[in-house]
Amino acid sequence: MYNMTFEELSGDYSQERMDSVAKALEEVLTSALPQGCITVGVYEAAKSLNVDPDNVVLCILATDDEDVKDVALQIHFTLIQAFCCENDINILRVNNTRRLAEILGGGGGGKQSGGEPMDLHCVLVNSPHSTSWKDPALSKVNRFCRESRCMDQWVPIINLPER
Repeated sequence: MYNMTFEELSGDYSQERMDSVAKALEEVLTSALPQGCITVGVYEAAKSLNVDPDNVVLCILATDDEDVKDVALQIHFTLIQAFCCENDINILRVNNTRRLAEILGGGGGGKQSGGEPMDLHCVLVNSPHSTSWKDPALSKVNRFCRESRCMDQWVPIINLPER
């Protein structure tokens, strides 16, 4: 049994804990990327979730301050969140799309090969088909999501720190 601290029970995670989860999330993304286990974009994520939801191990919804006013994006997020909850897929909200672009684009500024910006509002991490993926960083992120749900925080928010 896991004993929670008062801060965890009240929903206030320590900055050290949040930084640790953010670092684990970065490790998950950097290890999944070369394996081809990342789906980027709201539309692409919806297609992937529809075809094989059992293969998705994590859903990341990313926004910046200006995205909060985008009603269409918020509707997409609501639908994706509902689908992920229904299919027991862990969800994280990330509030630094520029940092997410650096992680996924390898410093390419979040651009696709054609020069168009990547739609980083939704990123799925998929499990590789060939092996059962046992990543300690993924386990840490999943544990954080599970603990957050126990505190009725269904979509915890992570701040990806600048490098």
